[in-house]
Amino acid sequence: MLKLFKAAAAFTAAFLFLSNVNSFAQDKPAFWDDVQAIKQYDRVYAPPKDPILFIGSSSIRLWVDFTKTFKDYTVLNRGIGGAVTTDVDRYLEDIVFPYHPKQLVIYVGENDLIKAATGDAVFEDFKKLYSDIRAKLPFVPIVYIAIKASPSRAQYLSKGIRANILVKDFLKGDKNTVFLDIYQPMFDKDGKMQPKLFKEDMLHMNAAGYAIWNKLLKPHLLKD
Repeated sequence: MLKLFKAAAAFTAAFLFLSNVNSFAQDKPAFWDDVQAIKQYDRVYAPPKDPILFIGSSSIRLWVDFTKTFKDYTVLNRGIGGAVTTDVDRYLEDIVFPYHPKQLVIYVGENDLIKAATGDAVFEDFKKLYSDIRAKLPFVPIVYIAIKASPSRAQYLSKGIRANILVKDFLKGDKNTVFLDIYQPMFDKDGKMQPKLFKEDMLHMNAAGYAIWNKLLKPHLLKD
């Protein structure tokens, strides 16, 4: 009888453990695994001290020739493909503050356009992200890259334009912040989007698209 009791107790304990594990797996916030992988990588390969930190979504993560392009700067790329503004905000304690960045480059908001009701809603999420960053990094220079116009998401253009206008106006009062307008420079002389700047998915940029960003961004970056 005692053996049966012990066996039942052990089974119950194991079941509860597995239930807790499964429950945690189901309750994990978006991109939790990605962030844990980044933190594990940092434990193996020490990140540079006081870097220019690039954060945001896939346009950051997939930056073509990132290391070569910014070889004259101390940079660190911590973009997360698919992230929306609230995702970046959620992980500030994991992938921003521990690096003690001397400057931040942010591109986020384009993925928000898919589900956001309006450009105003995208802006409100940005305001919270910005406020949370400034709470701990009040004087660190920030470059916010405007939401680009992607051919595959042409139906969301009006929301992106509205969000850009609101963010630009909001940032005017901060001397340590630059609103980098890449939106307009990516159109041709007739005001049309240029598919040649994008990969086949018409969402992610190729080297030609990033060349425009690089030219506009570099004058604002802090050198060592």
